[in-house]
Amino acid sequence: MMPAPLPDLLIDPVVRAALLEDLGRAGDITAAACVPAGTRMTARFAVRRAGRVAGLDCARLAIAALDPTASFKVRISDGRDAPAGGVLAEVEADARSLLSAERVALNLLGRLSGVATATAAYARAIEGTGARITCTRKTTPGLRALEKYAVRCGGGINHRYGLDDAILIKDNHIVASGGIGPALERARAAAGHLVRIEIEVDTLAQLDEALPYGPDVIMLDNFSLDDLRAAVARAKGRAILEASGGVTLATARAIAETGVDVISSGALTHSSPVLDIGLDAD
Repeated sequence: MMPAPLPDLLIDPVVRAALLEDLGRAGDITAAACVPAGTRMTARFAVRRAGRVAGLDCARLAIAALDPTASFKVRISDGRDAPAGGVLAEVEADARSLLSAERVALNLLGRLSGVATATAAYARAIEGTGARITCTRKTTPGLRALEKYAVRCGGGINHRYGLDDAILIKDNHIVASGGIGPALERARAAAGHLVRIEIEVDTLAQLDEALPYGPDVIMLDNFSLDDLRAAVARAKGRAILEASGGVTLATARAIAETGVDVISSGALTHSSPVLDIGLDAD
């Protein structure tokens, strides 16, 4: 199922901040010097290698910010796979504006398509196991909503967006709270009826300690495959089990086959290579 697009209202501030950074104090002096005013240009956004598409609205808004009259026609939409050489979109715009917006459009489109492509590879690797791949909060500052959208375009799901939409008790919280029991008791007392509670555990003993308190989700941090299987057997469906730590594309399938519900990987957003996309003028 294709993810719902993000509202322009969420994307536009990111795009405009990137344009302001690039245009600097005097605007695009190269385009202004070389291209006659009023010149129109047509061009195509094309991928150099196959991948999953995400971020076309970023490119559209970057161009529209400088030329509101521009035409932007999508050929391969977000959430779809593009073959090497595939045309993602065709654009017609004022030449100066298009050239000035080019790098911002490509930076965001390539970055988000890279995240989507990496996520799609993980999703394919664990297909049929019942487990799902999710991102983390290890996102590029300022791009979290966009990168999490890209994960959805790749067939993954999203972890919490920030510190305010779920309770996640990690090892340092446990230390500061005086233990697993006190941390979970206080969390349950403070949580609203729509707020889920997750706790991170490092050992099977900690898992056994946490289960009686009824957390909604338990993160199994850096568990071996044998311990993951044991955790699934011990939990008996009483909590959603999330495997985390050291997950790679090579290990994802074996982790999923232990029976965990979710596999989280920060690499989806902090280490995905940019998908090579170019703007080719006609």
